[in-house]
Parts: sequence; C-alpha cells; structure tokens
Amino acid sequence: MFKILFWCLFIYFLYRFIFDLVVPVSRTATQFKRKVAEMQQQQQQAFQEQQQRYQASTAQPQQARTGSSSKSKDDYIEFEELK
Repeated sequence: MFKILFWCLFIYFLYRFIFDLVVPVSRTATQFKRKVAEMQQQQQQAFQEQQQRYQASTAQPQQARTGSSSKSKDDYIEFEELK
C-alpha cells in the first residue's frame, strides 16, 4: 500500500517538476537564443548599411575634388611676392 502511494507521489512530483520547471526553462532558453540571433542579424544589417553610407559619402567628395582640380589648374595665376 505504501509502495503504491510512494510511487504515485513520486510520479506526481516528477510530473510537476518537469512541466513547471523544465519545460518553461527550455522554452525560455529557445526564445532567448532566437532573440539574440535576431538582434545580431539586425546589428549586422545596421553595420552594413553604415558601411555603405560611409563608402558612398567618401566616394562623392573624391569625385568633386577631381572635377574641381582640373578647373583650379586652369585658373591658377602666378604672382610675385613683394618684399
């Protein structure tokens, strides 16, 4: 009689332990991993966008410099320095 009662209580506590602690913890761990991966992906995308904007912004001034340098060579007037 006590063996049956003991096993019933053991199974009940084991059931409670598994479904009240183990399952929620595993779900939380899975969600946490998914969110971390999502945040890393967003961070990688933001970094790539920033790199593209930086490359685009550095390419434009170089084009402007090359265009203005040809004009400045033609417009240069020599002068003598007065003492």
